[in-house]
Amino acid sequence: MEALPQQNNGAEDRSHRILSAPYVAAKDIFLHALDATRVAVAMERHMVLDADMMVIDGHRYDLPQYERLLLVAIGKAAVPMASSFLSQVGEAARRFEGIVVGAKAGPLPEGIQFIQGGHPSPTEASLEAAAAILQLLESATARDLVVFLISGGGSSMVEQMLDRDITLAEIAATHKALVESGAPITAINTVRKHLSAVKGGRLAAAAAPAEQISLFVSDVPAGELDALASGPTLPDRSTLADARRILSQFNLAANMPERVVPLLLADDAPESPKPGDAAFARSHQAVLADSISLEQAAASRATELGWQVTLDSSCDDWTAEAAAAYLLKRLEDLKQANPRARVCLLSAGEVTVRVPSESQGHGGRNQHFALLCAREMAGSDRVVLSAGSDGIDGNSPAAGAIVDGATASRADTAGYPVAKALRDFDSHGLLALLGDTISTGPTGNNLRDLRILLAP
Repeated sequence: MEALPQQNNGAEDRSHRILSAPYVAAKDIFLHALDATRVAVAMERHMVLDADMMVIDGHRYDLPQYERLLLVAIGKAAVPMASSFLSQVGEAARRFEGIVVGAKAGPLPEGIQFIQGGHPSPTEASLEAAAAILQLLESATARDLVVFLISGGGSSMVEQMLDRDITLAEIAATHKALVESGAPITAINTVRKHLSAVKGGRLAAAAAPAEQISLFVSDVPAGELDALASGPTLPDRSTLADARRILSQFNLAANMPERVVPLLLADDAPESPKPGDAAFARSHQAVLADSISLEQAAASRATELGWQVTLDSSCDDWTAEAAAAYLLKRLEDLKQANPRARVCLLSAGEVTVRVPSESQGHGGRNQHFALLCAREMAGSDRVVLSAGSDGIDGNSPAAGAIVDGATASRADTAGYPVAKALRDFDSHGLLALLGDTISTGPTGNNLRDLRILLAP
């Protein structure tokens, strides 16, 4: 890695520290990508209303022919998705009735109920939301149209166990054990789907025989859409056998509530609806935006700013340590191959961090990843940004962080070494102290994380 330059032409932050031009560029690229992938923009791109005909990615719905129009939106992007959808359908919006379960209330028309679902852990409201949605869908007939709007976070915001005797405390403990297990999101959701009455295609089964269209803002890997919000409206490709294997692989039985584990191991445990099930006979899907959209928007902006861009999301779902080592090495290889170029490496997706249950620190996978990079690139002119498109990183108020070759020395000067923050899983504590967090607030979107690595 090259040494830090003595001077730069950057901007000044709140602590009067001069920020390098690459530092400023990284933040610009991230914020541009967020703006370019807003829910309203994505909805307009995929949906049109031609008189009374609603057309979504080639699927046509003659709205007057349906007896009832039902809307169910769940997840972190639920309110923006519902607002954008209803705006797009114009006068027909008055006919829709339904339920929106999201993180924060927003403007919704009469006839649409809002419930603030629990996240990252299910709450009493999550159970209320599941019961209300199931009641609405079970009244649907073959003469009705159900529009599902699904985004990440729905797994905790809407929940009801197949065994109704399982308490909220046990449900919350189950979710906590899964999230903190170090398992990738697809594995976590495989287990959730085989415990839940609203996941793994079971909302589609509840809505059948109504016609259904599901629109997705996806925070799961490409090709694994049935993991989004634990796949409530899609055929489940995973099996009970998969859930049992994950239970063993990540030692989940030792950390999950005693009454929950037998629900997966019982001989008569029910399977989730699979491809070919009658529940999906009148069901269609369309992806509005995903992590690829986020990555491509970032690439477009980086190119405009004069960076030579490479996309590499192969470390998706790796541990933060493995991903940091891989991406920093990839960045150096690209720079060595193009020494005169200003190199930008973009990586979308998520990394995993296994946090000890006794940890009292604050942070999330993005800030932890950023600190790992800061430790390895100390004294160089490299810049790394890692942040979540939903605006929330772990148990912190930040979306993520941006670090450079001076981060480690600045941490030492502040009396809080990077090594200690990593050991204590307190990435936010250190990065907030240094003024290097990225805070957007909840974005109303959820397209996974974006990592931006720059070598000027």
